Amino acid sequence: MDRLDAMRLFVRLVESGSFTAVARAEGMGQPAVSKQISMLERYLGAQLLARTSRQVTVTEAGQTFYASAKALLDDFDVAESSVGERQQSPRGLIRLSTSPAHGRLCITPLLPEFFRRYPQVEIQMSVSERQVDLIGDGIDLAIRHGRMQDSSLVARKLCDSAFVLVASRTYLATHATPTCLEDLDAHDCVVFAHGRERRPWIFGAGNESIAYMPRGPFMTGDAEQIRAGILCGLGVAQVPEWVVAPEIASGDVQVLLPQFQRESVPTHLVHPAGRRVPMRVKLLMDYLQAAFDTAG
Repeated sequence: MDRLDAMRLFVRLVESGSFTAVARAEGMGQPAVSKQISMLERYLGAQLLARTSRQVTVTEAGQTFYASAKALLDDFDVAESSVGERQQSPRGLIRLSTSPAHGRLCITPLLPEFFRRYPQVEIQMSVSERQVDLIGDGIDLAIRHGRMQDSSLVARKLCDSAFVLVASRTYLATHATPTCLEDLDAHDCVVFAHGRERRPWIFGAGNESIAYMPRGPFMTGDAEQIRAGILCGLGVAQVPEWVVAPEIASGDVQVLLPQFQRESVPTHLVHPAGRRVPMRVKLLMDYLQAAFDTAG
């Protein structure tokens, strides 16, 4: 048994949750993958996985070993990529986390050129509105919006995201364009909400901030649905500009009350502190940074 290969299989198995997926990705038979994992368990003297006919779950010992194996493999990849052919041709999997709307609208369209440059690199994109545990979930790189508070992460600023108040041309054709904040009381609002808890809109007024609680018939906790609601004329919404940037540029969506635009919110690329960053992850960070700088 090659322990390094067995560890790679185990890490990929934890991250994919499927023997079949790992076997397909590695060009192996599923029994061969299972045999490698069993040999690794015997070598370590611990059960890493609990197997049933329907699913594979990671044991407590497996979670502990996964964290150590992932860090060790990352260090090995860093060492490999620093010399010889690997310096020119990075390879391997990057687990990237972002929000669903930002991933679809801002990140995925940039990937064809990245894969053209680095054809041996793979990206597994994990999307969630919640902030995932990078170490616990085995995430190499994440995109976070807002002020950074987690000191266990290394952050690189990607861009600033302006928040804008907008409505579609369709909606404004039958509703008066607001000229002050008080006018919003007469408008339908597309509201971002967690459960029944609506999130207030924040506006800038000089050196002060003003909170406004929007009301309307449509509430959702999903940015993609907010975008859809804006475009089909459900009402006024406050969103990061990138959510409807193409429609603002085309004139299909209009920015309202720009004099009350709130302070921009930073967006960061983040990765766990205390780990050496593999070359493939560094290259993706540099690529995204350059793409956002060009677009900005």
